[in-house]
Amino acid sequence: MAEENQAGFIRISDDVVSTIAGLAAMDTPGISGMSGGISEGLAKRLSGKNVQRGVTVEVGQLEAAIDLRVIVHYGTNIQEVCHELQLNVREAVENMTGLRVVEVNVKVEGVAFREREEEPEDPNRVK
Repeated sequence: MAEENQAGFIRISDDVVSTIAGLAAMDTPGISGMSGGISEGLAKRLSGKNVQRGVTVEVGQLEAAIDLRVIVHYGTNIQEVCHELQLNVREAVENMTGLRVVEVNVKVEGVAFREREEEPEDPNRVK
């Protein structure tokens, strides 16, 4: 977003919008994580660069479009979780940047199963 005011220009980078969207997504109940895909995961390992996994944005001067790739918790209503995700991401980006979010597209790429809780160790057992 490049906005001219009396003091100069304001430009909000794609990375800032991606970070806001990613954090809002992870705060949404029912979302287990973001899906970065094979190539993005490899790029992160090779470069050590902080990549916003599972978030792609297109930022204009006044508007933004956001694509999210997510993993949901098993047993949740995917439609409800994704609708809540769209609302949370839209609200966070609009409130923090002033950009109008024209779309938040969600692609569910996986389901996370909760692992069985490990049984507590018997303190009397020989170690």
